[in-house]
Amino acid sequence: MRVFVTGATGFIGSVIVRELIGAGHQVLGLARSDKAAASLSAAGAEVHHGSLNDLKSLQSGAAAADGVIHAGFVHDFSDMASACEIDRRAIETLGTALAGSGRPLVITSGTALVAPGRVVTEEDDKPDPNSVTALRFASEVAALALVDQDVRVSIVRLPPSVHGEGDHGFVPQLIEAARSKGVSAYVGDGLNRWAAVHRLDAAHLFRLALESAPAGSRLHGVGEEGVLIRDIAGVIGQHLNVPVTAISIDEATNHFGWLGNILAMDAPASSTLTRERLGWNPVQQGLITDLDQPYYFKS
Repeated sequence: MRVFVTGATGFIGSVIVRELIGAGHQVLGLARSDKAAASLSAAGAEVHHGSLNDLKSLQSGAAAADGVIHAGFVHDFSDMASACEIDRRAIETLGTALAGSGRPLVITSGTALVAPGRVVTEEDDKPDPNSVTALRFASEVAALALVDQDVRVSIVRLPPSVHGEGDHGFVPQLIEAARSKGVSAYVGDGLNRWAAVHRLDAAHLFRLALESAPAGSRLHGVGEEGVLIRDIAGVIGQHLNVPVTAISIDEATNHFGWLGNILAMDAPASSTLTRERLGWNPVQQGLITDLDQPYYFKS
């Protein structure tokens, strides 16, 4: 299969590209810079120049492919409304190019968008209106609307922590906060949970979704249902040799900035149905074990 991949040089997208090529697929990767293009060529992928804001490039890339994995996202948490609108428009454009063909379109979403405080399942389909990332749920709605246009849409929801070498997500920002402030903090009693997955396991799920997920599927790329935030803070404190301290919810924003609200979320999630439906079986190490690797604490 010839697969068009957005976000193809990102933390997750780059391993999706390797997973696809390793399974015998051809990859056409979206590149918005010469550096990205060189990285794709080195990985054995074809290069398609463009960006998520360039809807013509998205349309032509999807039209030239047998399927699409949309792993790109503008990670601007200072303007989530704009980032989510770019994502929604990109999905509609990709879907229009695939309409009437039965070809697969796999999009990326998040488990933390729904049902805080309990274990989220693949059957949860309503956004949490209080979530700082709830705006992104519009992308799921836009994607599922394409099923009626004969696009084999599936949604891969990823947890708050997708970890592994090269991680530049929430956990590295917690590490930097602990390093700069001299304390590894957690909010309240620290018993709130984040679901987690290793990026190699996530990449495998994206491939399985592309190859065989039924139209309209919601899939959870969750390797661990819920890792205690207090345990994450403890490992960070141990590696940096700084105290591990509880702070109040009122102090969280001042201490962590915009990340404070996300750190306070209780966001466990299950992948039981995904494993049953696609035979996906995460095999990589968990988040706490991964945090013991030296790449997380390089200065």
